[in-house]
Amino acid sequence: MTMYAADDIRSRLTPATPTRTVDAATPIRPAQWIEFHEQPPYEAGANGSTTWIACAANLVIAYTDAKAGDVFPRTGQPDEYALLMYSDSAPVTVTGGSRTESVAEEAFVVIPPGDSEIRADGDGVLIRVFSVNTRDLWESAANADAYTEPDPRVTPLDPWPDPVGGFTLRVYRLADTPIAEGRFGRIFRTTTLMVNFLAEEPHPRDAHRLSPHHHDDFEQISLAVKGRFMHHIRYPWGPDSTLWRPDERREIATPSICVIPPPTVHTTQGVGPHQQLIDIFSPPRADFSASGWVLNAADYPSR
Repeated sequence: MTMYAADDIRSRLTPATPTRTVDAATPIRPAQWIEFHEQPPYEAGANGSTTWIACAANLVIAYTDAKAGDVFPRTGQPDEYALLMYSDSAPVTVTGGSRTESVAEEAFVVIPPGDSEIRADGDGVLIRVFSVNTRDLWESAANADAYTEPDPRVTPLDPWPDPVGGFTLRVYRLADTPIAEGRFGRIFRTTTLMVNFLAEEPHPRDAHRLSPHHHDDFEQISLAVKGRFMHHIRYPWGPDSTLWRPDERREIATPSICVIPPPTVHTTQGVGPHQQLIDIFSPPRADFSASGWVLNAADYPSR
């Protein structure tokens, strides 16, 4: 079910072919709702940074209230990971492979496999996104128990082609790719992830112009970084009525994530005076990739 308005650019998407066939009787997993500041932190840094860990089927999010001077290393990282920087992010110096970059503005930073580190050069938020292959973090997630058994409705992670020129530290500054007409948000991908930096919204979303839709075989991870949101989720009925779930309409503060399972019908409504949402998918979305909206497609080939 997709109910995009005619003037919603997503109405032009060519529907992606599902990658798997699932029996209608397969139970639908419940959505995951995590407000980071309502959970005990996973760890504390030397200067007082605090980090929370949450997961989805194919990825891990580490959300940190960082303090200047704290360093966040990875040793023997099995694959690349991403640093998401928005207006409240800490300025950082990132070292990965043979490169070092200082970043103090909104950006999508891709850090190569192997040894790396991020140093907070000031106080602020640090958001890292890893694939499920980062087992030490995935197993430490606050909601790891939800994925003790794989969700048969979610396509497992199969990495996309390696980047052009090989794995290296890459910095995509959002100022170089502002929100533009004819493109949905600011979308980037890696071999394992896709991230859409949606615009900051200075007003609540119009309740008359929502966009309920569903995904056949992948989760949507909606990361709320500013404001408050109402996630609306409708669970389709299968043949076993004892497994039917009621609709969920839940308001959630920031910072938070809502992991939206397939094939639920969903839409998200900003209800605060000012809000921003970042959507994350793993593996990358085929429909968004085919749309021409991926801003770093020249570096990361499509499947």
